[in-house]
Amino acid sequence: MQVTLVDKLPAGNDYNQVRAFIAVAEYLSFSRAAEVLGVSPSSLSQMIRSFEERVGMRLFHRTTRNVSLTEVGENLFRRVRPAAFELGEALAQTRTAGERPAGTVRVHTFRSAAQKHIEPILASFAERYPDIVLDVTINDETVDIVAGGYDVGLRIGEVIQRDMVAVRLGPELRQLAVATPEYFRRHGCPEHPRDLVNHRCIRWRWPGHQAPYAWEFFEEGAWFSVAVNGPLIVSEKETAVAAVLNDMGIGFAVEEMILDHLASGRLVSCLEAWSAPFPGWFICYPQQRQMAPALRAFIDAVRAGPAHRI
Repeated sequence: MQVTLVDKLPAGNDYNQVRAFIAVAEYLSFSRAAEVLGVSPSSLSQMIRSFEERVGMRLFHRTTRNVSLTEVGENLFRRVRPAAFELGEALAQTRTAGERPAGTVRVHTFRSAAQKHIEPILASFAERYPDIVLDVTINDETVDIVAGGYDVGLRIGEVIQRDMVAVRLGPELRQLAVATPEYFRRHGCPEHPRDLVNHRCIRWRWPGHQAPYAWEFFEEGAWFSVAVNGPLIVSEKETAVAAVLNDMGIGFAVEEMILDHLASGRLVSCLEAWSAPFPGWFICYPQQRQMAPALRAFIDAVRAGPAHRI
């Protein structure tokens, strides 16, 4: 007998047990998960026991103080969470299909992400959704999206909060150490990232941090940092690149930001053997039962990119 997709879908009590499992795995707390699901902790505990009996494996480690996933539970959660989220999103979009998106969407974005993923869609987005107001904060601070009152953020992958839904917007990025040919002619080229301590480097301070950013490199399967020194510390990466172009020292910049300068020969890269890629741009937002149509419209437009005729 042929097994169909319908046969694979959970039904009745099976579906409730899957929801219970996802909730406990998400919050790692029976009391919090029970509150979210609107059931008593004892009922939730019984559902989890029944679900474990059904799958024939223990899914959680339980103590009087802590709840954690077993290896089997972790693998199951990793597979069912995105599927459950997509199902919820599909149902929510179907329910709101007839609504005209309206309201304010509050966005926090890093500067480079705004230039690459938001600015190109602004005019067409406003034309299609005249009832949506985009309130966009542009800076490189790693603020808490929810605590800051934002609906959505654009981030590089390594600084995304753990409890956020994150959707990749593009390929991996990498940072390169660069200087002008004249600087390297006068001062030589470092042979290893640690040689940078003997060079004049243009430093950048991450907003909200006291110390300048330590340059990150990759060697033998691990990242390491070099605390460089130099004549200038700035809070704007564009200013740092301008200083490098004026022969002030070696800079450290995302490759796509300096491609034209590299292609023209105004800048030359070094230490590329230690410049490994890292997670690129993501759009991230809190997981929610039903997403507002205005927020969904903005997320879809950003994901589609400037070539999409929205």
